[in-house]
Amino acid sequence: MWNEVKTNLSSAKVYLKEFLFFNAIFILLLFFIVENKIILITLIALILLFGLIFLNVVGYKRNRELKTIESVISGIRKNTINHPEEIKLKENLHSLQDEIQQMFEKERNDIEYLKRLERMRTEFLANVSHELRTPIFAIQGYIETLLDGAIDDEKVNKYFLDKANQHTINLSNLLNDLIDISMIESGEMRMSYRYFDINDYLSQIIQEMMPIAREKNIELVYHPAKEGLQLFGDKSRLKQVFINLITNAIKYTEQGKVEVLIVEESKYGKIIIRDTGIGIPQEDINRIFERFYRVDKARSRAVGGTGLGLAIVKHIVEAHNSKIEVKSELGVGSEFSFKLKK
Repeated sequence: MWNEVKTNLSSAKVYLKEFLFFNAIFILLLFFIVENKIILITLIALILLFGLIFLNVVGYKRNRELKTIESVISGIRKNTINHPEEIKLKENLHSLQDEIQQMFEKERNDIEYLKRLERMRTEFLANVSHELRTPIFAIQGYIETLLDGAIDDEKVNKYFLDKANQHTINLSNLLNDLIDISMIESGEMRMSYRYFDINDYLSQIIQEMMPIAREKNIELVYHPAKEGLQLFGDKSRLKQVFINLITNAIKYTEQGKVEVLIVEESKYGKIIIRDTGIGIPQEDINRIFERFYRVDKARSRAVGGTGLGLAIVKHIVEAHNSKIEVKSELGVGSEFSFKLKK
């Protein structure tokens, strides 16, 4: 018991200055009020005794509160607490309880975020390794075949060289996309925003894309906005967006057309790229902007592409304080759209 009292008094030492101050005031008042020395000494002794009892009670309560807090913190550290509602303190410590609950929630969210980042990093490295391996092995195979004698066979040597060259182009595109997405996600990609004539800008891009559409016998149509319409953005980065979206639309359209149009709104110009292609399953729409995600992996590789194009599109559009939206129906076609400030 005496050890417990000593512990309580030791815990109450933080209030010792206040205790001595008020006791000194009471004792000083007694000196002026009480003339009888025996009574004075008795009262002083009683004040000191009750003061010690008071300190013991205060120390006891403080120890209990500290032990409760220590128990909660220990539970968080040892992962025996799984939910913020399990953290309970005394009524007079509700503000501290709220702070600990918020700290616990943030810690759990941070841990989940780090775990998710680690999973994404692992998946990303695995995907990069796989995507790099495919063209490298193909190039190596073609070159080894040529070295083994096929280079003297006029029927196949040029074909093998063309195939190896195409794989080097794919490899170069993949590396460029990896550099772009790395710069975007690290915040190192610099954007240069300005107003520009959207009709002149898109007309040039459509002309560049026209040979690809003709090669597949797909009609590529641009519906101009009103003359002189100016939109705000980074022309260089937006060109990546348009080329990616139009190229994808052409790749996944077997017949019909690809349309590019602008719907003018009060504060924005809404840009739409619409096709009559194979469409995207509804369950895949929310995932098509993930890095290396392919709806149909075999078909995607057959038509080319790095698997990073739409991830880059999403980042660039969001850098323009906009959001890319997708509507699609299997066998009917897809529509990608986003807005730029007027």
